[in-house]
Amino acid sequence: MIRSKNPSARCAGAVAILAFAALASSQAQAAEPAAATAAEPAETTDSVDAIVVTSYGKSLQAAAALKRSAAYGLDAINAEDIGKFPTRNAAEALQLVTGVTIDRQRGAGLYVSVRGLGPQFQYVELNGRSIAVNELIENGGAKGRQFRFEVLPAELISQIEVVKTPTADMDEGALGGNINIKTFKPLDVGHKAAFSIRETYGDVRKKADPSASGLLSWTNADSTLGVLASGLYDERHVRNDRLYQVGWNLDKFKNTLGAGFYTPSRTRPTIETEHRKLYSGAVTGQWKPNSDFQTDLDVLVTRLDVDYDEFGLDIYPDDTTFATPVFVAGSQKTVGDTVVGGTINNVRWMASRETSLNRHDLTAVGLKQAWTPGAWSFNAEYAYSRARSYHPDGEATKRNRLAFFAPLTYDFSRGYKAIPQLTTTVDYTNPANFVGQAFDYTWKDSRDTDETIRLDGARVFEGPFSKIAFGAERHNMKRVYLRRDWVLNDILNVPVSTLGSNYYETLPYSGFLKDFDGATPRTWVTPTRDAIYNRLFTPAVAAQPWSTADLRNSFVVSQDITSAYVRGDFEFATAIPISGNIGVRYARTEQVASGTLTNGTTAQPVSYPQDYGNWLPSLNVKAQLRDDLIARFAASRVVNRPNITDSAPRISVARDTPSASGGNPDLKPFLADQLDASLEWYPAPTTALTGAVFWKKMDDYITQQNTTIQVPGRGDVLLSTSVNGGDAKLTGVELAYNQSLSFLPGPFDGLGVQASLTVVDSKANYFAGNRQIKDDLIGLSKTSYNLVGYYEKGPLAARLGWFWRSRYLSGTGSTTTAESYIDAYGSLDGSISYDLTKNYALTLEGSNLTDEIRYVYGKTKDQPMEIYHWGRTVSLTLRSKF
Repeated sequence: MIRSKNPSARCAGAVAILAFAALASSQAQAAEPAAATAAEPAETTDSVDAIVVTSYGKSLQAAAALKRSAAYGLDAINAEDIGKFPTRNAAEALQLVTGVTIDRQRGAGLYVSVRGLGPQFQYVELNGRSIAVNELIENGGAKGRQFRFEVLPAELISQIEVVKTPTADMDEGALGGNINIKTFKPLDVGHKAAFSIRETYGDVRKKADPSASGLLSWTNADSTLGVLASGLYDERHVRNDRLYQVGWNLDKFKNTLGAGFYTPSRTRPTIETEHRKLYSGAVTGQWKPNSDFQTDLDVLVTRLDVDYDEFGLDIYPDDTTFATPVFVAGSQKTVGDTVVGGTINNVRWMASRETSLNRHDLTAVGLKQAWTPGAWSFNAEYAYSRARSYHPDGEATKRNRLAFFAPLTYDFSRGYKAIPQLTTTVDYTNPANFVGQAFDYTWKDSRDTDETIRLDGARVFEGPFSKIAFGAERHNMKRVYLRRDWVLNDILNVPVSTLGSNYYETLPYSGFLKDFDGATPRTWVTPTRDAIYNRLFTPAVAAQPWSTADLRNSFVVSQDITSAYVRGDFEFATAIPISGNIGVRYARTEQVASGTLTNGTTAQPVSYPQDYGNWLPSLNVKAQLRDDLIARFAASRVVNRPNITDSAPRISVARDTPSASGGNPDLKPFLADQLDASLEWYPAPTTALTGAVFWKKMDDYITQQNTTIQVPGRGDVLLSTSVNGGDAKLTGVELAYNQSLSFLPGPFDGLGVQASLTVVDSKANYFAGNRQIKDDLIGLSKTSYNLVGYYEKGPLAARLGWFWRSRYLSGTGSTTTAESYIDAYGSLDGSISYDLTKNYALTLEGSNLTDEIRYVYGKTKDQPMEIYHWGRTVSLTLRSKF
């Protein structure tokens, strides 16, 4: 594969391509007048009214106006028009925001990080209200508080705000950012109707998929009553080619190699496929009989079905469950402390087929009553949301397995961007060489509920002390996580020829990582989807009582949070006008974590209560140095509660390795002090240049501890659990620039540019087992940037953007395994839109246009771990509005 190794060169090339497109378009149409400039920003308030924008350039202006007028530090991304968010995925749109990076799953943006802090450190709200979180259930993993942006369709979103310097009246819970997702409101939109139809094509799966959405907004004649309804159906087929290596083991073959050497663990070429179906509907009602009284009701219902089908050939040089691998003395090839090549005898080669239907349901209801009599204002708000992630009956995770035992000769010495050489003496395309292995069936049901009652009051005054606000809130959250595992060995070591031809098939896909050369498996025998399940998972098996392992895996964690705040706003009409707010919030958390532990084979229900209170002061100061120049300073104390799964009294034992993970109900929350200073220059309504420096010091940083435990039937198992005990500091710089180049002569006056850069330095000291981790935090890229060029003139609009982040720590490892890093990654995304008429527009969009590949490596780049290839995605959309 030939790929540019210079991301900056790619960025420059992106803008050059866009400029060339602009030149070409100018020959096909007469020059159009420059777009009207955005309205001047409103006076300094906590928020501004919704701004309806119809182009990408104007959406940038609207976001800049919101940032300029806010009383605290924030950035935002706006919809270009009804049902037209800047990208298909809300998480991917957020990467346009300075300081925001995203995690991708099989090519699609899923999780969001702010200022170097990972997804668990963000607090996500829907229309200003806390929202329940769907869980990862695909393969038994659990993420806890990480919001999955895929369950909120981008077509229904009008704006997303990222608050970086909180105020006392904001809900606590973020060390990174408070992310508020706003949907369309009828009294803002008025009488409107919009719909879209889309066809999307992925060049790895080579399949086109449909999508359709619609929105209808109605208001009465005097705009005192409005109703808005919207809906969406989206379907997508995904294929991801992946060469996956679980990690590098320390001293696995010490008797042969000596101490201090790393050797590879389970390695698997695998093809992961998904058939995704997203259904979503939302209704919003507003009643505003006069200027002092307003009622808002929001209801959102979403269902995401992900039919997952994975084909793998697992190679186990480190597992002793069925046989004992033996390293062949003298065959090793060593680089530093890593044995990058060698031969291991008696290795299990396992053809696996893992399937599941993963259903994610989300329901969110919000009711808000606002009353503003004179100088007073009052708000009463109720919110309830429920997220459930589960498997419908008969569609839980099935792991179908066939295996043989043979030598493995491996060679990872070509580097982490090349396929390792994985060869054996047995033909893995011949079913006659395989025998049956253990069949697993795993059922998971995660239910997250979130209920809030909130009362707020405020009064404005004349003079420098301009406002006082106060309020109280009761916030109840509950996570119920249930898991059952059936391991059935009825076909263990039974030859496939005895099982019959309906139990296996040829790999139904070709071209596995076709752009890479090397002697590694490209096709292999695979079990069929349901034959083993139909044979082994009988009604009698399904009716078996819960095992002690099932009870250990399941838990309930509830948190009841009572909070209150007071906030004072000030405004001094000095030579340099100064405004801002100061306040304090107190939050008391009462937590009960319940589960089951075992003493030998006896199950014992346990419950661990914990409560703690946090005082959270905050200060935001804004100085209007000139009409076009603003300086800000902010200081605050913030809290981030531990992941639910890390606080649960649970133990999950891995199926194929002597390891386990567990929770710790005594975990304390993350706490941090943070400072922020920024300078914002707005020389024109179409131009903004901003910069910020920030500092965060985290207390009670949560890290991993390893303990060896005894598990009946498994012997010694290494348990990894979370503990408080580290410290971390972040210092960072953010720079952002956007400008419409309308001053250029035609046809170049339709050009514009947007860019941002974030650089973060971390000082950290904590442990993963007995290994020390220094200056690296999970999910922290020390450098990230984006560069976007756009062109808008007449009916034509085009945009091309490069989004890049440096490498980051993805796993801390343990006492016996190395850490892992995701290599630097960039994505070139673009779109071209043409207005066919006043009401219809056609848009061509593409993501990962340069066909980038994600790489993962271990402690050093001499420890290759993973290669991900999901390819390009292109979609064609017809939009209409009336």
